[in-house]
Amino acid sequence: MIIRRAKGFYETFDSLIALDSRLDTRQLASGMASSYNCGTMQKIVILGGGTVNHVRNHLAICAPAYGGTAKALATLVGEELRAQGLTERFEVQTMLTKMADSSSRIETNADVAALVDSLVADPTVKAVIFNVALADFEGSIEGVASGKYAERLRTKNGKVSLDLTPSEKLIGRFRQERKDIFVVGFKTTADQSSDTQYRRGLELLKSNSLNLVIANDTVTRNNMIIAPEETRYSETTERDDVLRFLSKMLVSRMQNRFTRSTVLPGEPVSWQSDDVPANLRTVVDHCIERGAYKPVLGKTAGHFAVKVDEGKILTSIRKTNFNRLNEVGLVKVESQNDDEVIAYGARPSVGGQSQRIIFREHPDLDCIVHFHCPVKKDAPQVASIPVTPQWPNECGSHECGRNTSRHLNEVDLGGGDRLSVVYLDDHGPNIVFNRAVPAYKVMDFIDANFDLKAKTGGLVENATH
Repeated sequence: MIIRRAKGFYETFDSLIALDSRLDTRQLASGMASSYNCGTMQKIVILGGGTVNHVRNHLAICAPAYGGTAKALATLVGEELRAQGLTERFEVQTMLTKMADSSSRIETNADVAALVDSLVADPTVKAVIFNVALADFEGSIEGVASGKYAERLRTKNGKVSLDLTPSEKLIGRFRQERKDIFVVGFKTTADQSSDTQYRRGLELLKSNSLNLVIANDTVTRNNMIIAPEETRYSETTERDDVLRFLSKMLVSRMQNRFTRSTVLPGEPVSWQSDDVPANLRTVVDHCIERGAYKPVLGKTAGHFAVKVDEGKILTSIRKTNFNRLNEVGLVKVESQNDDEVIAYGARPSVGGQSQRIIFREHPDLDCIVHFHCPVKKDAPQVASIPVTPQWPNECGSHECGRNTSRHLNEVDLGGGDRLSVVYLDDHGPNIVFNRAVPAYKVMDFIDANFDLKAKTGGLVENATH
């Protein structure tokens, strides 16, 4: 059976609450972690439904949600596992709140917090779709703290004032302890533009290091999937289509393989260093000047690198503003094996794995430039720019690197000079060349074929130097 409710979890939860109904549920996490360990199969856990925060006896703040999306996703993910022949490796578990399933004992934000802790502690959890609608606020009345057992209010006393305090956000807990869990979040808006949806969903994704976010608007009915590469996928008002596409992305991306980066003490490599080829520096500076690396939400997307020796590269530094390269510099990275690199002084670009694979498979190329800008509608060399889907592969994965490398196409720049290029669909180009190629030829190719003032994700209003 692929879809089930993790019965052991509820049984354990019931027994513990029976001991003391007022017990702090955060203290239950360790007990719950072992209660539903179902062997060696990896779990895809789907959480759904709404929660309540009790203010007084018989009075609560709630987030109304009844588990429809979670139930639909359980079916769709199960179908996708069967389609890919993965039912022997993965199982789907749905965990619904009491609002969505009357037999559940998951009712409050505190209950969900305990569940999150238990999932983090369970090594068999591979992915979590966090579709729980948490009550965003806790309330107090006349100085009495929130609580299910606080004295009941008497209506005959007339008007009272309710003070609201924001509740703790829980989704970020997953990546604090478990970088290996694939986490999907949801961001809901009401009567907002597509760009506002995208921005708020991207903020949620970036601030919590999520793998995917579904943004949905309750009025316009617009939906989209937002990825770490700042891409919007499957933007449509057809909810079922979005959920189906999410299921495909989830099952594909959660199997991606990543390289571990160990950061050792060291100093950044100056952007003006002799180890940085003059043509790469000129090309990148040109792209910066034209707007290709404008920051979004304070950070710059994209990457660039140069191979300086076998197994050694200089690459852009993760989560920095490339418009300040003279201050930020580059980071030196040395390969230990396919699954581990050493970086000196800073975390390397997420695209470092793609860079390593490309340099290994194309030994005559040693410079890479990647940015998140679209192909021009009238690009003169569009026929020479192959397009390959990005959606199955998360940036930084081995799969993304191999997908990029094998689809590179060589372009003749004249005079015996060449570069290689591929466009990752809905994402951006990778342009790869040798340090001997004149910078102006690479810049002419970029300017002619890519709109450096636009972003593939569309968000540019916050993109300033």
